[in-house]
Amino acid sequence: MADKMQFDLVAPERMLASMEVAAVDLPGSEGDMTAMPDHAPLVMTLRPGFIRADDGKEAREFVVTGGFVEINAESVSVLAETAYEKGAVPRDEIEALLEQARKKAEVMEPPHKDIGEKLVADLVHLLEMMD
Repeated sequence: MADKMQFDLVAPERMLASMEVAAVDLPGSEGDMTAMPDHAPLVMTLRPGFIRADDGKEAREFVVTGGFVEINAESVSVLAETAYEKGAVPRDEIEALLEQARKKAEVMEPPHKDIGEKLVADLVHLLEMMD
C-alpha cells in the first residue's frame, strides 16, 4: 500500500496545487469524504466548501464553489468552478454567487427547485465557515 498520492487542484484561470499528499478531505455533493492512497476509483461532483490536502506534516486548505473530482489509487484530480487558497478568498465574489443562486432558486420548478435551494444553503454555510 502506498503512503502518498498525487493531488492536483485546477481552476479555470490557474493550477492552485500539485503536491503529494497522505489524504484529501473533499466536500462531495452527496457528503464529505476523505481520499487516501489506494482509494477505489470514483468520479463525483463537489458542492461549495473546503478542500484540505494533508501531506502528513502540514495541510493546505482551499475554498471551492463546486466542480468535479476524479479519484483513483494514485491520485486525486479536482477541476473546480472557482477555487482559492483559504486565506485569499474574495468574500464579495462568494456573496455575488449566493445572490445569483438565490434569484435562480426563486424561479425554479420542482424537482430542480430542491437543487437550487441546496446550493443556496451550501453557499450560506461556506460564508459562515469563512468567518
